[in-house]
Amino acid sequence: MSKNTNHQRRRFLGTAVMTMVAAQLGRIDLAQAQISKTTLTEVPSIEPGANTSFGSLKQIDAGVLNVAYAEAGPANGRPVILLHGWPYDIHSYVDVAPLLASKGYWVIVPYLRGYGTTRFRSSQTFRNGQQSAFAVDIIALMDALKIEKALLAGYDWGARTANIIAALWPERCKALVSVSGYLIGSPEANQMPLPPQAELQWWYQFYFTTERGRAGYEKYRHDFNKLIWQLASPKWHFDDATFDRTAVAFNNPDHVQIVIHNYRWRLGLAEGESKYAELERRLALAPTIAVPTITLEGDANGAPHPDASSYAQKFSGKYAHRVIKGGIGHNLPQEAPQEFAKAVVEVDGY
Repeated sequence: MSKNTNHQRRRFLGTAVMTMVAAQLGRIDLAQAQISKTTLTEVPSIEPGANTSFGSLKQIDAGVLNVAYAEAGPANGRPVILLHGWPYDIHSYVDVAPLLASKGYWVIVPYLRGYGTTRFRSSQTFRNGQQSAFAVDIIALMDALKIEKALLAGYDWGARTANIIAALWPERCKALVSVSGYLIGSPEANQMPLPPQAELQWWYQFYFTTERGRAGYEKYRHDFNKLIWQLASPKWHFDDATFDRTAVAFNNPDHVQIVIHNYRWRLGLAEGESKYAELERRLALAPTIAVPTITLEGDANGAPHPDASSYAQKFSGKYAHRVIKGGIGHNLPQEAPQEFAKAVVEVDGY
């Protein structure tokens, strides 16, 4: 065999091998792309209640507050801010946070004003519970942490706060996860009476309008809030230790004043602050939310909440609604952490 023929043969074989390798690499790349696509919204499985603590908290001056917050995940990750409601605290996200951290998110879980170790920086600041004040607090927290834009997710007061930021400051909100949907309201809108059965669900709001109610909440806040947990999540069999970890947050010196003012303000029985008047005027118009949104609802939510059909049109961007089954109540992130975390990851891909 001539040298020329042997060289040609080696070149042919080399080309064939390279073609086979390229084809195999192509299949690997395609498989990896398919895996990446299929696992985009997957999060690790977790048993609710698997975690009991965030570890040490951080404190930062932000606006009128010194905010206490937990964090998880890499500081260079995509920021996610998780907002709790009443009568709950950051432990609602004790299982959600590590799930999101495992996906590379930088997770921030702040105590709202009147909870935990969040404190007002001045004794002269009015202890205001109106809705826009909470939203301004979170914008101030984002500024303090140098977060330009974040995914926002919440339930109850936290969902309302996230709704407001998404509506009034969409440039600061990449996407939204909101339990029970659209919760922006106004004292004017709340003047409209509800059917008796719906009014019954708001019994505590009417209780709080009285001085007897304020004194009762001050004296019995532990037992009062435990009752709310039981009514709002009738199929969630939490133990005393789970509730007691959160109940510590209600010992905040401003807690009672913030809660009472919040519910009295909603009914037009307490004044807000003039510095929030323009924000409240805009919110009273029930602005639509254009950022990508997923709304969630538990199939056993015992707290007052709107029907999903009543608010779908309020979300003008890419939107989806999910009902989480299995006896899931009002505190959805703590009762169904995997589904909540999955919604955050999914909406981030919208």
